[in-house]
Amino acid sequence: MLERLDENGIHNGLKVQPPAAVKGHFPKDRFDIDLEQQTVTCPAGHTAPIRARERHAGAANFGVVCATCPLAAQCTTAKTGRTITISPHEAALAAGRARQTDPAWKADYRATRPKVERKIGHLMRHRHGGRRARVRGLRKVAADFSLLAAAVNLARLGVLGITRKAGGWAVTTA
Repeated sequence: MLERLDENGIHNGLKVQPPAAVKGHFPKDRFDIDLEQQTVTCPAGHTAPIRARERHAGAANFGVVCATCPLAAQCTTAKTGRTITISPHEAALAAGRARQTDPAWKADYRATRPKVERKIGHLMRHRHGGRRARVRGLRKVAADFSLLAAAVNLARLGVLGITRKAGGWAVTTA
């Protein structure tokens, strides 16, 4: 999704999940991943090549280097050394994480995201059916939710004082 938005020049307000720090070890973003050179460099400065794997774009295994590394306790508990898995979408994820560090992106995210979450919360309230479907079947549930969303939007237009006139939409003046 990130790649498609970027390719089409669409504003990307999606938050990218940070890499996990399993058992408190170094997360993946502490490693320098060079996709052009197909190498990964660990925080201690050791470099391993990225090798192709079946389910992923590749993986870098540090193997025996971890046995003598002074940072091994902070990096891994595996006897075979630390392995960094490279996703087919690694470049887009890295770009998304870099974008998130921009203060302007953070300000925009904080300004728009609470509104979206609040609207989703309104739809999930018990009065509107909550999290339970009132019908069975994917099509019926989708149609029911669409009807609910339309009703909430119409109610919001009424609160804002927007009405439909012969010439189009108009704001009621108080």
